[in-house]
Formats: sequence, structure tokens, C-alpha cells
Amino acid sequence: MLRNPPASRVVSLFVKPLRAVTVATLAVALTMAIAVADSGQALSIEDQLAFLNSAKILSSKPIGKGITGALRLTLSDGTLTHDASFQRVDQQNSANNLRQGKKIAGELLFVDAYRYNIAAWELARVLQLADMMPATVERTYAGHRGALSWWVDDVLMDEAERERTSAVPPNGGIQELLRQRMIMNVFTELVRDTDRNKGNVLYTKQWRLIMLDFTRAFRLEPDLRRPESLARCSRDLLARLRTLAKEEVAQAVGRQLTGDEVNALMKRRDVIVQRFDQLIAAQGEAAVLF
Repeated sequence: MLRNPPASRVVSLFVKPLRAVTVATLAVALTMAIAVADSGQALSIEDQLAFLNSAKILSSKPIGKGITGALRLTLSDGTLTHDASFQRVDQQNSANNLRQGKKIAGELLFVDAYRYNIAAWELARVLQLADMMPATVERTYAGHRGALSWWVDDVLMDEAERERTSAVPPNGGIQELLRQRMIMNVFTELVRDTDRNKGNVLYTKQWRLIMLDFTRAFRLEPDLRRPESLARCSRDLLARLRTLAKEEVAQAVGRQLTGDEVNALMKRRDVIVQRFDQLIAAQGEAAVLF
């Protein structure tokens, strides 16, 4: 009878090894998890989007992380007050640099744009991964268009902190954590995100993985950056990728992506599906899909 590969093998493939957790570390994590969630989290996704689109912006302050000058805004609709992050970065390599072959961050066709946050959110909804990303809309603040994203309140830690403290979920939740990271790996390769750093991966107090900041995603290369990171996938996500149509993606992302960016994404989709089909043929479904 086929069975899933041992956790030790899965961990080595997908995440930095999750070392044994000390009693003190686990106690800290459990203590943090007791905090009460913000009432705004009870809102549906559609309600969150409506709030982001229409609530009055009361104040702003720098988030203080990253290099894109993101802001933390406080909004209110008269009943609910809640925060959101605002990114307005919109940069690309200059025409002069392109003529001279000069690269930015190792890329000739470098782009760092807020519109990719919106496109990533809309694509996640199409793939039924909306619970792994904050709701995001396009909005104007202080005369600038940008991506406005629902603030994730119940954050336990980011990936950098998890690695530093060797934290893992209590009650045997490590397998679910690994599965969430496997799904993140698939999405990261699909959109060819070049900046999935440890600060852009959050864990809530319920150990739900949240992906942030896709301003350096959606590159034009049709190949995968790290195909070796794709060793397992959820059945539902693979089935959704198989049926994903270019017209469906184009309609979802609207003007946030160019036609070339959509075409490149669909080519990467084909490569991802082909890779998992090959793995299934070689190892069996039970070893690859969950």
C-alpha cells in the first residue's frame, strides 16, 4: 500500500528543517495564540473588499518594513474601523538602461509594481486560495494609485521568526503547515515571484499561512525558477490548474497584467502541470498529491 513520504523527507524538500521545539518556545507560541481576533476578521471576503473600496481613510503611518515605502492606513465606515496596508511602488528599468544592458536586482526587464499585488489576489481567488492572501483592491491615497490590502491582525510570527525560534504548530500540526507551504511553492512558481522572502510569509495564531507582497512577480520568463521546490501538491489545486483558461485569468486580473504577462503565466501553468504528471507517473498519486 502506498503512503505519503516521511515528514523528514518532506521537510528537507520544502522548508528549512523544523528543528525540535523547546518547551519554552512552544509555550511562547501557545501564549501568543490565545489573543482574541479582531472583530473585522468575521467579515466575509466580499465585505472586506467593499470596506477597502469605500471606507474613509483616517490616518497613515509607515509600516517600517521592506523597501517599497508601504504605509499602514486606518480606515472607518462609521461602524467598523480597521487597518490596511498601502503600496504604491511602480518602477521598472529605464529605457536607457535597457539600451545599455544594465540590470536592476539582476534583471534586465525589472519591474516592481503595486498592480502585481492586485493581480496575485485576483488569481488566488480564481484558484480558490483566497484564504492564503489578504483581500486587495486598487485605490487612490494622497494622489497616488496603489494596492490597498486588508491588514492581517492575528499574526503569530513571520517565517524569519519561525526559523529563529524553531516554532512549529502544536498538536501535531506540522503536516498541515508543510502542505500550506507546498501550495505556496506552487503559487510562487506560477506567478514567478522573485521576492518570496521570509518577511513576506506570515503565520496567524491558528497557524494559517499568509502570503504578502507580490510586487516583483509575474515575470515574462515561461520557465520555473525553482522546479525542485515542486514535489507535492493539493489535489484541488492541481485540478484547478488543469482547467485554468487564459480567458478566465485575463478577465480576473483585468488591466493589472499585460497580455504578455498572462501568456507567460499560462506557459508556466503548463510546465507545472506537466511536472506533477511526471511525478505522479514515477511515484504514484499518494506520494505526490494530498
